[in-house]
Amino acid sequence: MQQRDIQILQEMGLTSWQIRKPDCFPALSQPVIDLPESCQLLFVTTDILNEHDAWLFGNILRSMKLTPAQALTLPPHALADLGEHHLTWCWFAGCEGVAPSDCHVLHSAALSQMHHRPADKKALWQQICAFNG
Repeated sequence: MQQRDIQILQEMGLTSWQIRKPDCFPALSQPVIDLPESCQLLFVTTDILNEHDAWLFGNILRSMKLTPAQALTLPPHALADLGEHHLTWCWFAGCEGVAPSDCHVLHSAALSQMHHRPADKKALWQQICAFNG
């Protein structure tokens, strides 16, 4: 892919993409996503969080004694590109995927749905408590 193509994708707001036929590009190496050592929680979702979702996400992080600086968000397809990590948690919100090794895995509804469904929040909280208990 030429630099101009990459620039066009970035201008469109696309910061990650997947090649459908990697065999056609043998010289292209698979990117590796190295998480910073400070990252304790990987939030896996296909959704783009709005302000209300971000507020709920921040509250859930605080309940886990984490800060937003200790969490990163990735789409499910990017999990295959993860390199080394120091994760404690991997949280799938409204999607499925294969979790990285050696971390606690949480599954919940999408954050946008949790605002109006207290039972979904409770189920997430029970999972968190089960790992901390």
